[in-house]
Amino acid sequence: MTETLRTDGDRLWDSLMEMARIGATPGGGVGRIALTELDRAARDLFVTWCRDAGCQVRVDRMGNIFARRMGRDADRPPVMTGSHLDTQPLGGRFDGIYGVLAGLEVVRSLNDAHVETEAPLDVAVWTDEEGVRFGGGMIASGVFAGIYDVETGLARADTDDITIGAALAAIGYAGNEAVGGYPVEAFFEAHIEQGPILENESVPVGVVLGAQGQKCFKVTVTGAEGHAGTLPLRERRDALLGAARMIAAVNDTAYECDPLPVVTVGSIAARPNSRNTISGQTIFSIDSRHPDDAVLAGLAERMRARCAEIAAAGGLEIDFDLISERPSIAFDPGCIDAVRRAAGRLGVKSRDIYSGAGHDACQLNRIAPTGMIFVPCEDGVSHNERENARPGDLAAGCDVLLHVMLERAGVI
Repeated sequence: MTETLRTDGDRLWDSLMEMARIGATPGGGVGRIALTELDRAARDLFVTWCRDAGCQVRVDRMGNIFARRMGRDADRPPVMTGSHLDTQPLGGRFDGIYGVLAGLEVVRSLNDAHVETEAPLDVAVWTDEEGVRFGGGMIASGVFAGIYDVETGLARADTDDITIGAALAAIGYAGNEAVGGYPVEAFFEAHIEQGPILENESVPVGVVLGAQGQKCFKVTVTGAEGHAGTLPLRERRDALLGAARMIAAVNDTAYECDPLPVVTVGSIAARPNSRNTISGQTIFSIDSRHPDDAVLAGLAERMRARCAEIAAAGGLEIDFDLISERPSIAFDPGCIDAVRRAAGRLGVKSRDIYSGAGHDACQLNRIAPTGMIFVPCEDGVSHNERENARPGDLAAGCDVLLHVMLERAGVI
């Protein structure tokens, strides 16, 4: 019976659209910042739905919500799924929210089919994945995974000096449960791809192998200011011109790698930023990512060397500073294979893929076998009001999630 079991795609879509009304923006997206009144309303709706589905709901000290569908053996570690309900200021209707409501749909579908599992199933909502309000992102799932301690997490403050602890209390989600510290059988997160690969290849399910490593740099190029009309070209030490050449070189250097990384210069600031003054200093960012840490390290050194060559040729000084990094993440081979098997059994086309973005699953991967399931999003657009996904793709990903959770939890 369970081999032919499917989730209710229409019900999943209806739930997504009802949740999207909370914080709806004029452009068709959602703006629901963590631990605001809108976040409280979304949490309340989720909790109501979970209790209606017969789940036991717990809230830990970081405000993480866990809705448990009991299994026959209450002592077995839970099979967990979930994601987040908070969004970017002008975000979409699916990023994070899909993973939460896909988990709920798994519970509802098992209820409809009267299927009992051996192990409990938990659907989790992780607090402030996006990091818009409190910076950093994935703090609460990081506390659960033992990366940060609870007090550090609760003390993190927004720009108004309101801490996560105070904000949780204000919206009524300062739970009493300990954060983590218990075994998890496996964690699976369903998510939109947030990129164009699956859609371009007409593949409804991505089997996520892991997440790319990341190195972020701040590059400061220092020259000398001068009058735009009087200083001859050959005598200039133009920091903005040097930075422009470096940015082009950084992009060219990326094409020397195989497979290709993703490299982005997303911010630039010139001083004094005046139309008729030669720039004396220009600062720009580099965000570089690749699933192979050795390739990423080699890329970083080549970018550094090329920028130094350009600085020397232009009589410029340069500081090439690493400001943040994270290693690549490999998900559990058993969980990866479970996703492949489930897609195969269901007749759903799939392909292996890496995540370019960070997710709560990347934190859970430290303490539990972890896997992710990607589904396409329209034009690869995410963190944007135009973010969209097809109901059929969302249902296919949810069906795969159902079957991997059943496999891991065991069916009576």
